[in-house]
Amino acid sequence: MALSPLVMGIVNVTPDSFYPAARTHAHGAAIARGRALFDQGCDVIDVGGESTRPGAEHVDVTEELARVVAVVEALSPYGPVSIDTTKRDVAIAAVDAGAMIINDVSSSLLEVARQLGVGYVAMHAKGDSKTMQVNPTYDDVVSEVATFLEDMARKAQAMGVSPCWIDPGIGFGKTIEHNLALLAHTDRFVEIGARYGVGVLVGTSRKRFLGHLGNDVLSVDERLEGSMATAAWSMLEGVSMVRVHDAVEALLLRELMVRPLEEVHA
Repeated sequence: MALSPLVMGIVNVTPDSFYPAARTHAHGAAIARGRALFDQGCDVIDVGGESTRPGAEHVDVTEELARVVAVVEALSPYGPVSIDTTKRDVAIAAVDAGAMIINDVSSSLLEVARQLGVGYVAMHAKGDSKTMQVNPTYDDVVSEVATFLEDMARKAQAMGVSPCWIDPGIGFGKTIEHNLALLAHTDRFVEIGARYGVGVLVGTSRKRFLGHLGNDVLSVDERLEGSMATAAWSMLEGVSMVRVHDAVEALLLRELMVRPLEEVHA
């Protein structure tokens, strides 16, 4: 596994993201959360102004800009900030404000990242937020996602976009079974990343499928253990970054898992 997987903390400047505890719609609250995440040890802070939860309403460009630009500008002096957006204008404005990475669930902004000279996350998704969980189907989810991500990795390498990560898009147009299959084959995505010089990012934090794995249905507030278990699995399989709501726990997990391996390799 990679000896030092990065931890990306989440700042949702939205009123409707799926995890209420991470909603920081007011600029002051969003900036305070981002500062706290950096203080806790996060390597990157991901700022988003449009919820991508299943069924979420789209936000127009003007509103999304109003939500995120000031927050990115305030946080960027303290460490690397990524902008979670699918909109070209928002990506450009956020980079102007200091963002160093475009985290793109639509995988449509690679050329923008190249033009701006910033890092990029290419994620696999099937459909948009309104439709992605309406009976998603695949012939072979692992092969289809791998083919898509390999194509994105190849393009990023050819265009010189770096750093770059590929993300299998857990929960984005996938059933519980699809999500588990993708996690079980995390090593396949890591192999693709290694072939093209890109990393792998996995985001399972608090997601709905984690609440349906046992005998009882767990609310979003009850999914910490599942979030950390899947983060641990991802780290063991060699991913380069995990995206989390619960930074303290994820950072402790990384410390417990990585330090013994670093001592072995010293």
